[in-house]
Amino acid sequence: MSGGLQGVLVALDVDGTVVDLDESLSDRVREAVGRVAAGGAHVVVATGRSLHGTLPVLQRLGLREGFAVCSNGAVTVQLDPAAEDGYRVVSLHTFDPSGVAGVLREQLPAGLFAVEVLGRGYKLTAPFPDGELTGEMHVVPFDDLFAEPVLRVIIRSPEHTSAEFSRLVDEIGLHGVAYSVGWTAWLDLAPDGVTKASALEEVRLRLDVEPGRTLAVGDGRNDVEMLRWAERGVAMGNAPAEVQAVADEVTGTVGDDGLAQVLEELLAAGPTAA
Repeated sequence: MSGGLQGVLVALDVDGTVVDLDESLSDRVREAVGRVAAGGAHVVVATGRSLHGTLPVLQRLGLREGFAVCSNGAVTVQLDPAAEDGYRVVSLHTFDPSGVAGVLREQLPAGLFAVEVLGRGYKLTAPFPDGELTGEMHVVPFDDLFAEPVLRVIIRSPEHTSAEFSRLVDEIGLHGVAYSVGWTAWLDLAPDGVTKASALEEVRLRLDVEPGRTLAVGDGRNDVEMLRWAERGVAMGNAPAEVQAVADEVTGTVGDDGLAQVLEELLAAGPTAA
C-alpha cells in the first residue's frame, strides 16, 4: 500500500485494549489514537459494550466523527456532532433468544440474565455485580426479558470461574445464535452470524475501504473473528492464548500501552504497516 493513512480502517476493541480493567486510559494511547485519526485513518471502536457504555470512551478518545460498533456487532452508529445525541444508528440486528435462554436458565438456575435496551441500559432478572453494567437498570421477570426481539442477552454466573463457565457452555451446545464467553463467567448471546467482524465489514463497505487496508487490535474471545477479518490482526499481550493464536502478531499488554505501540508503528511506517 502507498500514500498516507487515508483509506485505512483501524478497528479497536475497548476493554483490555484501549482501557484497562480500572477504566484507565493512558495519555500515550489517547494521543496515538488521535494522531492516527488526524492522519486520515478511519478509527472505528468495536466493542462488546452497549452504546450507552461506548459513548464515554469515544468522548475520552476525542472521536466525534466516523463509526462505532457496539454490542459485539449488533449496533453500529455513525457519529455526527450535528445530531441530537451526537450519533445516528445505521445498523441494528435483533433476534428472539427465548429458546436458547430458556435452556441456559435450566442449567444455570442461579444465573443472572440481562437484555440491552438501546441507548439506555438494561432489563435484568437481578442486579449484576457492581460496575459490570452501565445505564438504567430495571429488574423484571425472566419471561418479560423476551417480550420483544432484543439486541443481545448477557448471562452472568458469579458462582463459576470463566474456565468452568466455558466448559458448561460447550457442553450445552448453543445453536442459532452467536455467542462469546468473557474474562469472567460472562456469556454474550447475539443474533446468529453477528459479530464485530460482520459489523466491521458493513462499515468497510460503507467507507469503500479496500480489504487489504484494515487493521484490528483486540484482546478478548469476542475479538477472534475481528482479528481474522482484518488484513493485519494484532492481539494484545494480555489476550488469552487462543486469541493470540489467531492473530498475525502480538503486541504489549494494556499496561504496557501495547495499543500505542501498534499505532505509533503505523504512523511511522504509513499504511504499509496496516
